[in-house]
Amino acid sequence: MITELVCGAVALVLYLNTLNADFCYDDSRAIKTNQDLLPETPWINILYDDFWGTLLTHSGSHKSFRPLCTLSFRLNHALDGLRPWGFHLVNVGLHAAATGVFTALCRPLLGGGTWSLLAGLLFASHPVHTEAVAGVVGRADVGAALLFLLSLLSYVRHCRLRSASRDCQTRGCGGLRAWTWLWMLGSLGCAASSMLWKEQGVTVLAVSAAYDLFIFQRLRFRQAAVILFGKRNTSVLLSLSILACWGVLLLATRLYWMGNKPPNFSNSDNPAADSPNILTRTLTFFYLPAANAWLLLCPNQLSFDWSMDALPLVRTVADWRNLHTVAFYAGFSLLAFFGLRDISGHSSKAKEDSENSLVTNGKTLTNGHSYDPPDGHHNNHNTTHPSLPGASTLPSTENVVVFSLGLLSLPFIPATNLFFYVGFVIAERVLYIPSMGFCLLVAVGARALYIRLRTRGPRGMLLGLCTGLVLVYSIKTVLRNQDWSNEEMLYKSGISVNPAKAWGNLGNVLKNQGQMAKAERAYRNALYYRGNMADMLYNLGLLLQENDRSSEALHYYKLAIGSRPTLASAYLNTGIILTNQGSLDEAKRTFVTCAEIPDENLKDPHAHKSSVTSCLYNLGKLLHEQGLQEEALSVYKKAVQKMPRQFAPQSLYNMMGEAYMRLNRLEEAGHWYRKSLGAKPDHIPAHLTYAKLLSIIGQKTQAEHYYIKAIQLGPSKGNCYMHYGQFLLEQSRLVEAAEMAERAAELDSSEFDVVFSAAHMLRQASLNEAAERHYERAAKLRPDYPAALMNLGAILHLNGRLQQAEANYLRALQLKPDDVITRSNLRKLWNIMERQGLRTTQGP
Repeated sequence: MITELVCGAVALVLYLNTLNADFCYDDSRAIKTNQDLLPETPWINILYDDFWGTLLTHSGSHKSFRPLCTLSFRLNHALDGLRPWGFHLVNVGLHAAATGVFTALCRPLLGGGTWSLLAGLLFASHPVHTEAVAGVVGRADVGAALLFLLSLLSYVRHCRLRSASRDCQTRGCGGLRAWTWLWMLGSLGCAASSMLWKEQGVTVLAVSAAYDLFIFQRLRFRQAAVILFGKRNTSVLLSLSILACWGVLLLATRLYWMGNKPPNFSNSDNPAADSPNILTRTLTFFYLPAANAWLLLCPNQLSFDWSMDALPLVRTVADWRNLHTVAFYAGFSLLAFFGLRDISGHSSKAKEDSENSLVTNGKTLTNGHSYDPPDGHHNNHNTTHPSLPGASTLPSTENVVVFSLGLLSLPFIPATNLFFYVGFVIAERVLYIPSMGFCLLVAVGARALYIRLRTRGPRGMLLGLCTGLVLVYSIKTVLRNQDWSNEEMLYKSGISVNPAKAWGNLGNVLKNQGQMAKAERAYRNALYYRGNMADMLYNLGLLLQENDRSSEALHYYKLAIGSRPTLASAYLNTGIILTNQGSLDEAKRTFVTCAEIPDENLKDPHAHKSSVTSCLYNLGKLLHEQGLQEEALSVYKKAVQKMPRQFAPQSLYNMMGEAYMRLNRLEEAGHWYRKSLGAKPDHIPAHLTYAKLLSIIGQKTQAEHYYIKAIQLGPSKGNCYMHYGQFLLEQSRLVEAAEMAERAAELDSSEFDVVFSAAHMLRQASLNEAAERHYERAAKLRPDYPAALMNLGAILHLNGRLQQAEANYLRALQLKPDDVITRSNLRKLWNIMERQGLRTTQGP
């Protein structure tokens, strides 16, 4: 138990520097924007949505059904909201627990001393685990691993009790047999739970079978028929059959639950799967396990993402990486042959005593090169079976090697693209469970070498090397954790491996920090490495649009649409720019095209539906501004039908109310205004529009209440004061109206509509000097707007500044020569100027 606690404590300490880390990379989608974590979302949704919050049966779902992991995220969210600290604490705790349980598994395989400690420390400190532990999304792998180990240990207990109950001749055997199968049920339950934490967990059933055959039964080729078909081994066959049937049932149920369809992934996620060349696919898929094995052997270069061109495809037989592939499979095959070969000539007592003994915890144990017959085949029935409680011998080195290879390879099979294509090239967190087999293999290899070394010096050197390996791994882990402390550091660390993805994501971070120039350079760097990335083209366009470089932004939006014709957000922003540029017909066509894009096979259907809804909203708003209220209402209703549950509907509802107001259908308008306020009680535009409606239908007191509420919600928004001032003006409360106008213009001095309206109110309140000041400000804001110049001329006219009034009238007529009111005012002005003997400009 001390060994397990020490290893768990080391695992805990090594990841303490992740507790203050932020959410990074995939955490945003799985946690920050996942609707299944919100308290208003029904808990039952977790059973029908994938890990990312998309309906499992949707064509764009990743089919990653992990309800237990999602449930743990939701509990984190319920306890402490979106504070990353609590999420990271659970991850670190799960890793420490998994390390302790893995060390406990190693005890009966390696002994309770140095070698199980080595295996546990290797697992605690291996740098390849940093993505799984430091990244919150990696909880899926860590939690599945813990349940994986609990299932395996439960099956180990089942095997021991099965053997004891078969040889039991006393009355208490019934209870023993009951406990035997209870442990089996516990193993099956933990296996199912592990699969519900992450799909990879179901492979524990195959690993349990490997344990039964190679550790408990000590399988060799020569004894296979005896073990599997011997009369006294029907219980073994029953156990293995139960494991197989349970595995088939779990996989069939999961396939049915996810809609009987495999997931679809983009070509950038797994380029090899998308390659039309069968030789390229074959060579690359054979190489990938070798590349993953190298990460376990030498985790020097790690990355948050290995997609796109991070690992170039193996296209020809002449590619030197094929040598790595051959070396990997040759080494794996040699180890398997070493473990499965039939061994003879083990009876040399002198050799066993001199070379094959190991002292662990004060007791002499065999070194693992001896052979013990399987259940029911002991020559001496008084011999204690090595797999029962109280056993005095450890499994042979060969058997532990084979089991280690099984623990290494079987959980990795789902990631090999053997049965179905996966959405990644390499994913470090997927190696969390397979790394157990690697750590066990290193420890059993070190133990075997230690035994063969005869003198203290070489043995000390070997122990020193093992200690050094643990220290190097620990230092690398702590340093790598720092990369996961925030997204900026994480993406910078990945530039050397996946420059296109790293630069693109770094651009998003820099943009959020307000470093626009650096963000633009980052986006352009990403596009330099991979110019057809629709997301990066769109993000660059968005940055340019926000910096008033609309023409450039429009260019990149169109490139993004060309690269991915289903990118609804690019259509949305293209339509908005075209609307602002006055290209209304083209904007309408763009919005309509966006609205017709289906959400099938899309990675994020929720975001797509939100963009489509926004397109319909903007199309309706455009029609509304053109006076086409019925058409606008039809579009708004389509938007309501397509609106996803995470879409904020208050603006859409408010605009529907506005359209009904224009049609003088006041009751329906009030209904939608109230719905807008119900969706977002602090939505200021709905307070203002509903107040205007109440004023029209004569409910003045209630109207004033909503105007005042709007001001309370937005005390720094001049628009609120402006609307309230107009209401006061209608009530002939001129002094109060003037105060509101002055306040509105003061707060929004750069907003033409607010300043211009404030000047109107002040003029109507006969505060002409103040009105003149604000008309002048409005004219400066929009010097090419005829109405601003005409009204400035009129107030100057009233205030006796006749020559200045003339100049503004004339400028207004230059912009709009046929304006009747301006011409009439100018003639009146000239008459006054002539009577006063003032010089006038020759009139038209």
